[in-house]
Parts: sequence; structure tokens; C-alpha cells
Amino acid sequence: MEMFSLFLDVFLHLDLYLGTIIRQYGVFTYIILFIVIFLETGLVVTPFLPGDSLIFAAATFAAMGNMNIFILIIVVLIAAILGDAVNYFIGNKLGNKLMKKDGKFIKKSYIDKTHGFYEKYGGKTIIIARFVPIVRTFAPFVAGVSNMHYKKFLCFNAIGAILWVFLVSCSGYFFGNIKFVQEHFTMVVLAIIFISILPAIVGIIKEKSLHKA
Repeated sequence: MEMFSLFLDVFLHLDLYLGTIIRQYGVFTYIILFIVIFLETGLVVTPFLPGDSLIFAAATFAAMGNMNIFILIIVVLIAAILGDAVNYFIGNKLGNKLMKKDGKFIKKSYIDKTHGFYEKYGGKTIIIARFVPIVRTFAPFVAGVSNMHYKKFLCFNAIGAILWVFLVSCSGYFFGNIKFVQEHFTMVVLAIIFISILPAIVGIIKEKSLHKA
């Protein structure tokens, strides 16, 4: 049980354990990163996995010479595009069945929040959602349920993935050379995690305030 708890902790906080993983697994780290980003974007039951913080952390290690930034970007980009594509088809084929009940992981509130994004931004939600945790995972799923034309979805998927991966990885790569970031890496990653989930926290507070009113 303790072994499982340790594995789960490492898996969910991969961004914080990344240095150890790189030292132990070397080139296989790219495969691990691919799997995590693919799952975070591709399955509606795993929106809790690290996304922005993991890419930022990996790019920072690349800046330190522990990874190749070009291979990293390609691997993560493919994972992000494929993840959204799989999520779209899950929503398109199984979405209505999965949404019948407010399950343990597929929360109705998540779906409603994502629908709100679609009402406000339309198809561009696929691009914008890349930068919003939880919505990032549910946006392609809802697009599939809504029968968005796949060619249109694929275009938004690719654009969103490219912007997300390049902006986050380049930020990690260039800021990773700053001495303060290297000396306070864990603190910086935790700050990235907090900033990435801040919109969700604000949304929850607003929702509770409206219910009280």
C-alpha cells in the first residue's frame, strides 16, 4: 500500500520529481512525459495530472542541459494533439452515455463550465482551453459531444497545442537559465501550479457567491 501511495504521489506530482526521474531513466523520461501529457489532455478522468507545470519543469531541466529542448517540444506537442483527438472521439462516441450521471471524475460542474466557454468563445475554446486546467481536459470531450466538424476541431487543436507547448516550454527554457529559478526550482514550480489553478479557484468562489446571493 505504501508503495502504491508513493507511486501515485510521484505520478501526480511528476513536475516536482522530474530531476530524480531524469537521473534514473534518462532518455525514457521523454516517454513518461508523453504518457502524462497524453493522459492529461486525452482522458476526462485525469484532469488532475500536471500539464503546464510539467512542461515548464521539463524545459527548465533542458535549459540546464539535462534534456534536449527540441525533442521535448516535439514529444509534448504530439502528445497534446493526439490527446485532444482521442478525447474528441471519446466525447463523440460515448459522451452522452458518460454524462448521464454525475460520476466521481466526470463532474457535471466541469462540463457546465466548459459549455460556458463554448458559449462565450465558440470553436476558439479549443485554443483558449489549452491554458486553463480542467477546461483543457474537457473542451475536446465537449466538442465531440457537440459534433463539432472534425476538420475544424483538428485545426483549433493543432493551433492550441502549438501555442501552449511553445509558450510554456520556451518560458521554462529561458527562465530556467536564471540563477534564482535554479536555486528555488521547487518554489517556482509550485508557483506555476498555483497560477495555473487560480482561474478554477476564482470560478468556484464566484459560483459559491452567486448561490449564496
